[in-house]
Amino acid sequence: MDIVSLPRVDEHTTVVAADVGDVWRALGETLEGSFGRPRSARYARLIGVADRVASGPRPLAVGSAFPGFRVASAEPERELLLIGRHYFSTYALVFRLDEAGDGHTRLRAETRARFPGPGGALYRLLVISSGAHALLTGRLLKAVRQRAE
Repeated sequence: MDIVSLPRVDEHTTVVAADVGDVWRALGETLEGSFGRPRSARYARLIGVADRVASGPRPLAVGSAFPGFRVASAEPERELLLIGRHYFSTYALVFRLDEAGDGHTRLRAETRARFPGPGGALYRLLVISSGAHALLTGRLLKAVRQRAE
């Protein structure tokens, strides 16, 4: 999947009072914990995600998967590219880590997605336009920050 061809949805940023190694570790653990929950697996089945179970190498690396996402690229302590698709969307979630000075790390989460057809338009309205996606992405970044600090 060429993520550049996917329209940009949004980007969220947080600054973490920890070095990039700790933030990278916390990111992987938080993603596994968040999307490995039974509720996430049920939702994944409901909307027909391509990757429904955890599989592949651990810690997260190219080829790893968990409900809703597959790791397409991983540059430890720099960037993690997750891709996925389901009935209503093809999407990518890119996490970027940058040193922010004084032992701090800037963590960014960029979402790109395409929502084809009427079902995709309705899904976008329910998940993106409603603010639910922004809320959940913010909670995810906060959880990473808390785990790393």
